[in-house]
Amino acid sequence: MAHSYLLSALTFLPLVGALFIVLFVRGGCGGNCACKTSSNATAPDGGGCCGGSKATGGCCGAGNTPENKKASCRCAQSVKTAQLFALAVSMLTLGLAGVVFAAFDPSQTGFQLVERLAWIPSLNIVYVKGIDGISIWFVMLAALLTPICVLSAIGGVKKRVKEFMVALLILETMMIGVFTSLDFVLFYVFFEGVLIPMFLIIGIWGGEKRIYASYKFFLYTFLGSVLMLIAIIAMSLKVGTTDMTVMMGQSFPKEMALWLWMAFFASFAVKTPMWPFHTWLPYAHVEAPTAGSVILAGVLLKMGGYGFLRVSIQMLPEASAYFTPLMFALSLIAIVYGSLVALAQTDMKKLIAYSSVAHMGFVTLGIFSMNRQGLDGAMYIMISHGLVASALFLGVGVVYDRMHTRDIARFGGVASVMPRYASFFMVFTLAALGLPGTSGFVGEFLAMQGVFEVNTWLAFFAAFGVVLGAAYMLWLYRRVFYGEIKHEDVRGLQDLCVREKAMLAPLAALILAMGIYPLCVQTHFTKDIGKLMAEYNSRIGQIGENISAESLKDTVRLSLVPPSMPPPSP
Repeated sequence: MAHSYLLSALTFLPLVGALFIVLFVRGGCGGNCACKTSSNATAPDGGGCCGGSKATGGCCGAGNTPENKKASCRCAQSVKTAQLFALAVSMLTLGLAGVVFAAFDPSQTGFQLVERLAWIPSLNIVYVKGIDGISIWFVMLAALLTPICVLSAIGGVKKRVKEFMVALLILETMMIGVFTSLDFVLFYVFFEGVLIPMFLIIGIWGGEKRIYASYKFFLYTFLGSVLMLIAIIAMSLKVGTTDMTVMMGQSFPKEMALWLWMAFFASFAVKTPMWPFHTWLPYAHVEAPTAGSVILAGVLLKMGGYGFLRVSIQMLPEASAYFTPLMFALSLIAIVYGSLVALAQTDMKKLIAYSSVAHMGFVTLGIFSMNRQGLDGAMYIMISHGLVASALFLGVGVVYDRMHTRDIARFGGVASVMPRYASFFMVFTLAALGLPGTSGFVGEFLAMQGVFEVNTWLAFFAAFGVVLGAAYMLWLYRRVFYGEIKHEDVRGLQDLCVREKAMLAPLAALILAMGIYPLCVQTHFTKDIGKLMAEYNSRIGQIGENISAESLKDTVRLSLVPPSMPPPSP
């Protein structure tokens, strides 16, 4: 058991970087990006010292005039320093995550790089961190997407840039903390800590309805987590510790386990999100800045799926088996409903948001199929969706920064003026609809195969989501990139700059690599998924003879198809 504290360093490095920015980077103009002229008057930034180009007249962008060309922009230097330092810290964190990834041994099962310290001995609360094959990929997702979000914010965030970079780095600490915590109190602190910086990112840097969206996001997720806290307290009183590794080997009375499962379900279902707890997601995605949407789709939604695997399945297997029919029903509704609603959208971001509801429905279907193909598929979909959805939101952000609209009808013919951008977006579109050779195909194929082993009707109805997914993604691509140019502002669009290529190229490469060679990802979680299945079947075997996918078929079939009525007595 290694005590290198590598995971603690990885977790808190972004937080240290955020504190450094707060303490040592000057606030400049207080985030208003005002330009101070030689007469000590301030003029609002018309294109922004926080993103204006030399071509538009200097550090203050379009707000400059011949009279104030010699004016100094007070916040320009502090903004640039905050951006570069945040990028450096996030890249350093990604490098440290690479060290953790290299130190992880995929041939072993169980938690590795474990750190254990006494935290609150009087309450038997310990500081425990560790990773296994399930959690390591979510850590890598968080570490990869954060520098990409910083790059996106360099061109997209025009106000309070310093504060935005601080919020983004704090958010990275919270995300990594969730996936590396093995004590329930520590897990809950990070799980809830995510809400604060994301609430601020949506509420301060969001769109026109940002206040409504931020409060709806906060209230939904917070209320669900309150029930989770009650369940954590109940479990700790029963077991005598908040150590998650200890709780994984404990059994709870049946009635208590059912109530505990529902309490955790309230939190994880909102986070995933599952139907009908999804209504906060479209508002949050539409109003959030591009970086906020990327983090939300790429990492935060995966906390729900991770919670189902880590807590519901591993700690409460009997209750999970009991509620499997409910999970199947809600997942199917999410897939079909999310796909149909996505097909009716006219806003690019909202379409991708509803597609996320459908894709996460495949995740929960795969998880609760509780067979090898389903669990592997669920893991693969979560990793793939983290890349694909993030790339799609970045792609929307590229044209939004140029045209300040996401209305699909305002575009058309974009491929003729932005061919490189159209090529990248085509890769992401094909991955989203599950084309073979992309990461999206592997996950959906495995999940569908796992569900088919449980119940053919489940797979039949889930297949509608695949067909509808192809429909709304191809419809989006055709309307935006093909056809005649109907608006002159589209004709003047500039293709990708170096910064934007740096954002999109790594994601495109990873999506194709995962589609061509799935084992590059699957190898790291296959042992721990196998261990999870063995423990689940062993625990279920205490009730019945090793319930597997075959025996679950009858359970699901009886729950979804009412038995025939007995003939009337003569």
